[in-house]
Amino acid sequence: MNGEHETGGTDDLSLAFRSHERWMAEALKEARTAAAKGEVPVGAVVVRGDRIVGRGHNQVESLQDPTAHAEILAVGAAAGEGESWRLEDATLYVTLEPCTMCSGALLLARLGRLVYGASDPRAGAVTSTARLLDGNPYGHRMEVVGGIAAESCSDLLRDFFRARRD
Repeated sequence: MNGEHETGGTDDLSLAFRSHERWMAEALKEARTAAAKGEVPVGAVVVRGDRIVGRGHNQVESLQDPTAHAEILAVGAAAGEGESWRLEDATLYVTLEPCTMCSGALLLARLGRLVYGASDPRAGAVTSTARLLDGNPYGHRMEVVGGIAAESCSDLLRDFFRARRD
């Protein structure tokens, strides 16, 4: 993992894990929506407090826009929701480790926490191919938690690409 990690007693960690699973389930719903549209099944939600303030799923093909990644769309929706584009008090839940573009957007948004499901050994820029969030030039700390519901997130991607090949 990268950044600061959650600490505290076993009860605190268990509660945090359950909360992460709850919100990742919402991100998985977005990923399934993407798959149903023929898009790479990646989904994201931005949570502030105890509510979702932004949702997104990949729409690269439907919008013919290479920047229409789930993370970008969810962060854009969340930034438009509040009084400020700064998301220091928000958490992004995304089913796949963010790429270079999305990692940059998370830094620019001053996101407080990133929680992702599956690692992306091909293009993940958080821990897999690069550690872009470690070089944060904006002076704030972004907590990173990886591997939440990783198997479900990976299975969805694997099944999608298997079906496309068949």
